[in-house]
Amino acid sequence: MAAGLRVLAAAIGWFALALQYWLVMTGDIGPDPVNRTINFFSYFTITTNIIAAIAMTASVLAPGSFFDRPSVRTAIATYMIVVAITYHLILRDLWNPQGWNWVADMSLHYVTPALFALDWLLFVPKTAVPWRTALLALVYPLLYMGWTLWHGSWSGFYPYPFVDISQIGLEKALINAGGMTAAFLVLCLILIAVGRVFGLIGRTRTSAA
Repeated sequence: MAAGLRVLAAAIGWFALALQYWLVMTGDIGPDPVNRTINFFSYFTITTNIIAAIAMTASVLAPGSFFDRPSVRTAIATYMIVVAITYHLILRDLWNPQGWNWVADMSLHYVTPALFALDWLLFVPKTAVPWRTALLALVYPLLYMGWTLWHGSWSGFYPYPFVDISQIGLEKALINAGGMTAAFLVLCLILIAVGRVFGLIGRTRTSAA
């Protein structure tokens, strides 16, 4: 069952990423193809979905790899849940996608995060994930934020309005970035705690049996 879910999640993930890239490259607005590509990979949603798709694929093709480590799966689950929550609460009302844009939008922001979270909940042995995972998990979003602010400073492109220095200023952007970092930390700690509760319940049932 785990393999089936992971194959499905990987297939949907890669399809959605390819579809979104095709839509970006064939659209009639925006910069040249090179800069469109750079901007495409500058979205946290895109890079996170790539990581998740790689993790799902690796679990099927190379079981026991780095991407099967419970701490790594927990970190990725954190990223994917943040993608879904941020989009739903902050970004979804900023545009009204239609047709294939809607398919890509729903897949990247809702379907793949839900499938990864479900896989983490059902199939990842998460009872012994160390608390320090929450701090280590911050490396990726911090690097992403550094790239976003640096890239935006010379290109003028900011993928999200809450970090758009040209519109809200550096101070507000940094405050928002700090808030997002705190959200990553808290959510990852919650997932680690949930995993430990699962372990406690499992041990209690074993003892009762």
